[in-house]
Amino acid sequence: MNRLNQDALEHLPPDIDRPAFDRGKYGVGVVHLGIGAFHRAHQAVFWDRVLAGEGGDWRICGVSLRRPDVAGQLNPQDGLYTVLARDEAGDRYQVVGAVEQVLVAPDDPARVLDLMAAPTTHIVSLTVTEKGYCHDPATGRLRVNHPDIEHDLAHPSQPKSAPGFIVEALARRRAAGLRPFTVLCCDNLPTNGKVAGAIVTALAKARDPALGRWVAENVTFPSTMIDRIVPATTDRERALVAEALGFEDRGVVVTEPFIQWVVEDRFCDGRPDLAAAGVELVEDVLPYETMKIRLLNGSHSTLAYLGYLAGYAYIRDTMRDPAFVTMIRRLMDQCVTPTLSVPAAFDLERYKDTLIERFANPTLEHRTHQIAMDGSQKLPQRFLETLDACLHMGAGIEPLALAIAGWMRYVTGIDEEGRPIEVQDPMAERFNEIAAEAGNDPARLVHGYLGIVEIFPLTIAHSETVIDTVTRALESLYEVGAQRTVRAFVSG
Repeated sequence: MNRLNQDALEHLPPDIDRPAFDRGKYGVGVVHLGIGAFHRAHQAVFWDRVLAGEGGDWRICGVSLRRPDVAGQLNPQDGLYTVLARDEAGDRYQVVGAVEQVLVAPDDPARVLDLMAAPTTHIVSLTVTEKGYCHDPATGRLRVNHPDIEHDLAHPSQPKSAPGFIVEALARRRAAGLRPFTVLCCDNLPTNGKVAGAIVTALAKARDPALGRWVAENVTFPSTMIDRIVPATTDRERALVAEALGFEDRGVVVTEPFIQWVVEDRFCDGRPDLAAAGVELVEDVLPYETMKIRLLNGSHSTLAYLGYLAGYAYIRDTMRDPAFVTMIRRLMDQCVTPTLSVPAAFDLERYKDTLIERFANPTLEHRTHQIAMDGSQKLPQRFLETLDACLHMGAGIEPLALAIAGWMRYVTGIDEEGRPIEVQDPMAERFNEIAAEAGNDPARLVHGYLGIVEIFPLTIAHSETVIDTVTRALESLYEVGAQRTVRAFVSG
């Protein structure tokens, strides 16, 4: 079967959505670092709408910072790929044309930097996951001793990290007398724009105080809230797309119909009419972002750790268990809702209902193991800020304690049947050391894991309420397992 490419567009079946603009007419205005499945199912879809609506040089050049996989998928297809949106109502296919090409940074960092430094680039966006910022998740500060940052300070023209590429490109624009680009962070970090800004500015200052001041005074870092569930694509779904299109597509991304992007309207080098493309432009994204991270992402991680331990391979499987549904709703209502500042006219109860419906989508193969990755980078945002707020308010923390205990049980690396868990996390080795020292003693495990200062603030780690409540939950997980623990929790 022939591959999807530009020439194939005119031969697609009429029911397949395709780019509604002349792809050869417009140039690149956006460089995106970390062009994984989420970016292609989310931000690139909005840029596709921009190009279809008003045109302009707003196409995307994607950059892979580590591996060449996406370049191998998309470049032979002229940057085209299919978004397969699935739910019980049926499958919808959209061929997205916003991406021009994908560069592989380790293969040609000079070419990436030349493009980022070019005056035609107005926005540099990122989906590099939490660990891609080379920072301390508990404080948000740049880790100057991170190996990639140490390399980037020593070899600024051959960076490895996302902050390193951004700072070097900004330095070149400053030297050339050009305006800086907007840095648009699209990762799941609270106040992600402020976090990205602090990290980039800190690295710039470490290189040159004058460069750091220029960055602080001239570059904008809008905070954003992104929302769409994007599981890993399977061969079965690639086959579905090939049958529907009549062409092989190795860049397929699978998602749900729901999509939302909220962005602070602060762009230092221009932007198109994003609102016309469905982006919600706001003065302050924090209330939306906090709701999403604490309600959606926090619930997702809870389902991932406890669901995996209970033997559920997919999120949809956990949502077939009424006890897990009740547990998640209790987490939302008891722990998260009291900590939120809800925007006027926002229907919070409907939003929570919608999240339950989305988690239960039977067509999405979203693996619990996939969501459980990199928990050390995610816990501060998804659990601990909510936990800290609950402690200050005197609210009950039992659902959060159960979620944290689930994470602790998971990262020991041994499941309830004694089989190894492949814990994918930058701190996996440290987790193993703590687990080996503690054995199967829940109290010692809680003490060891709460002592990881890179994850747990001292106010939480030293809280007797946290220690006691998490320990009781972890004891139950060891004594009766995750499924019975969750059922006892919701019936108690």
